[in-house]
Amino acid sequence: MNINVIVIGLVVGAANYLFRYFPLRFSRASRQKTVNGSWTARILDGIGIASICSLLVVSSVPSVMREHDKLLPTLAGFAVLALCFYHSRSIVLSTLAGALSFGLVYKFFITIIFT
Repeated sequence: MNINVIVIGLVVGAANYLFRYFPLRFSRASRQKTVNGSWTARILDGIGIASICSLLVVSSVPSVMREHDKLLPTLAGFAVLALCFYHSRSIVLSTLAGALSFGLVYKFFITIIFT
């Protein structure tokens, strides 16, 4: 594996973490509470699911266009991701459930259809 890939992944991961951490840590507005928490926390909570969904679309569109058999598992993963987030409001749980459902549907879909 090329070391440049690892360095780029670490830099992008650190930048992503800092972009989420600093607004919550140092914002004056985040200390002003509203009825449902701070407005910064609510905005960042919405950004979480939006970023996961946008990453899903960006990463899956080229794959689905090349391999049409990945359309159903991708849609299943997105549906589970959205439903799980709607019920739990947890990005981590939703992402893991969506990835698991994609993997299971893809495995069973490929196994049943192509064997």
